[in-house]
Amino acid sequence: MDDFLKKLNKEQLEAVVHTQGAVMVIAGAGSGKTRVLTYRIANLLSKGVDPFNILALTFTNKAAREMKERVIKLIGDGDARNVWMGTFHSVFAKILRIEGQHLGYPSNYTIYDSSDSKRLIKTVIADMKLDPKQYAPSFVASRISMAKSSLIGVEDYANDPDIQTADDSARKPYIKEIYARYQARLKRADAMDFDDLLFNTYLLFSGFPKALYKYQQKFKYILVDEYQDTNHAQYLIIKKLAANTEQICVVGDDAQSIYGFRGANISNILNFKSDYPDFKLFKLEQNYRSTKTIVEAANQIIGYNKDQIKKTVWTDNTSGESIGYIKAASDNEEGNLVANQIFEMKLNNQLSNDKFTILYRTNAQSRSLEEALRQKNIAYRIYGGLSFYARKEIKDILSYFRLIINQNDEDALQRVINVPARGIGKTTMEKIIVCADSHNVNIWQVINEPHNFGLNVNSGIQTKLKNFSTMINSFIVLNKTKDAFEVANHVANSTGLLKFFRDEDTPEAISRVENIEELLNGIKEFTEKAIEKSEGDLSIIKTLDEFMADVALLTDADNDDDEDKDKVTLMTIHASKGLEFPHVFIVGLEENLFPSIQSITTRTELEEERRLFYVAITRAMETVTLSHAETRYRWGNFTITEPSRFLDEIDSNLIDKPVPHFSAPRSDSSSSTKFNQEKPVLRKRNLKPVAQKTSQSSEPSNSEELQIGMNVEHVKFGSGKIISLEGNGPNKKATVHFNSVGNKNLLLRFAKLKIIS
Repeated sequence: MDDFLKKLNKEQLEAVVHTQGAVMVIAGAGSGKTRVLTYRIANLLSKGVDPFNILALTFTNKAAREMKERVIKLIGDGDARNVWMGTFHSVFAKILRIEGQHLGYPSNYTIYDSSDSKRLIKTVIADMKLDPKQYAPSFVASRISMAKSSLIGVEDYANDPDIQTADDSARKPYIKEIYARYQARLKRADAMDFDDLLFNTYLLFSGFPKALYKYQQKFKYILVDEYQDTNHAQYLIIKKLAANTEQICVVGDDAQSIYGFRGANISNILNFKSDYPDFKLFKLEQNYRSTKTIVEAANQIIGYNKDQIKKTVWTDNTSGESIGYIKAASDNEEGNLVANQIFEMKLNNQLSNDKFTILYRTNAQSRSLEEALRQKNIAYRIYGGLSFYARKEIKDILSYFRLIINQNDEDALQRVINVPARGIGKTTMEKIIVCADSHNVNIWQVINEPHNFGLNVNSGIQTKLKNFSTMINSFIVLNKTKDAFEVANHVANSTGLLKFFRDEDTPEAISRVENIEELLNGIKEFTEKAIEKSEGDLSIIKTLDEFMADVALLTDADNDDDEDKDKVTLMTIHASKGLEFPHVFIVGLEENLFPSIQSITTRTELEEERRLFYVAITRAMETVTLSHAETRYRWGNFTITEPSRFLDEIDSNLIDKPVPHFSAPRSDSSSSTKFNQEKPVLRKRNLKPVAQKTSQSSEPSNSEELQIGMNVEHVKFGSGKIISLEGNGPNKKATVHFNSVGNKNLLLRFAKLKIIS
């Protein structure tokens, strides 16, 4: 045995040295998956296999680089550099450089990235004189991409009745023609987009047997990383390449298949045994990353999935601490409690910020966490994304707010005048700027009163400028009498920003809608804090100006030194796959958030959400803390939430349970979880219970008991009589005539009225 193989455990060694026939390695989280792949390549090379006969496919350039570096470290760089190792796209692009003439492409064909593709699609839509709002380039690009990933070409797309019915129902019947023109333009430019690299490789191997045979003979040993993430096109290409010798080794973990929304098909790994009946299965079940408690909890979670390859992950590591549990009163409090706990753990254990990560289901959740970390002066970074207030859609809507407050803010005006697109382009803006400069006035004055300054634009542009100025002026008037949330909500809807992203209906657009929703939630919270402090008095208005002053302080704090790596990491769970951290916080464990409301209609979707939770927990090395809020704002409405069903899937003996802040009423008592049925207890983990609210000397009456004509007492305004009631639930309001101050409009959940008679 080669010396380097002695570093492997028994299961890893077996998977590495079994080099004949089809092999599937199911690698549990933290079990050394990459190690097996690299040692397998090194072992083949040490046995004299020609490096040019080895094909290793990965999903990221980073993974390919790391594997190659590890192989070089094991056996030297002589042979290792000649292994065909890279991402699916890079390897197939190389093959198409060599064989592209079969499909009518030169060897120097151009590769379009996603921005190039969207730009070309946008041009096609304009040439066809279609409405860019109805046919949003991002949506069309996503639709074409999914078709190509499923190996559906232009003709098949146009002739598939189900696809055409779906497009007709979405009021987008011309996508088939856009697809055809887009593909023709690509071909005319001797260009391929990313999806073509897979699609055309499949066409090459399907239509030209000699080319297929050449690469079947060349790649005698095929290795595929993260096999659970392959889509239909990748699966079929691999199957064709391996058809002759079946010398294929796939490595992955069905329990970590979380990219269904990108076209990944978990059945590829689940059905491997059907494709290769004589395959050999190896399971890597020893976890080197996490504590026994974390491993046991992860096993319990994934055990609820029906579609899986059974395995039992175990570890020789210590038992470690119990899983932390935070039950917050609100999403804002959740952020504060997480920040507090990180602060305490740092202080008590002399830990640096980079030992912590906070994982969430959606990007929008970062807002409350960012604000809480800033208040504690804890440095953080957003991994794989932007800080909440730096995201484009948030900057866009904040620019509208800036313009409403200050019409001289020319940067804000130029940012929003054509967002979403309203036909006021670069040429028009240049004319407006020249006109403003010549009259020594600001841009807004020219737009608002174009005739006074002789702006030379056609009647169509005049109408568009008039519509824009009328809209902004209406916002300015509204801002004089309404609170920050009412103005912000009106702006989000009236500008067309929300409608634009909803109509686009792509994963990216949905994320943008969620971010705008979260901004509105933050503004609603900002306004209601003032009402709560004033005991429900709705005459206390927090204006948009005051909110923007607050935001300016938050965003200024964002300009920190990027070179400083000592930061808490915030990221979505999808972005965390493949990473590990000593201390992990998983937030927002609520029904309709995690699992997502869009992923609970079928068992297949729900099981992917559960796998996502499994991935989140298995990122942790030493501690995991789970948290949820009992209330959360949704589109500015105060909503009572249900704890996630996933919390029930971990044995309660593994979890710390601090005393909860309060027990919010359940929307469905029959569905209450064991988390609420059992008496909370404090275990060995040094978690601080959420502070109980101090009760008043005389308890307020239930707002549902209040009726018109009743005499009531208010802590601040004294005695009075209810004149009117409106709304229901947490949004119920009352107009009360008080002897001391006259009529007051009160939000009842903050007013704490006591019935006198």
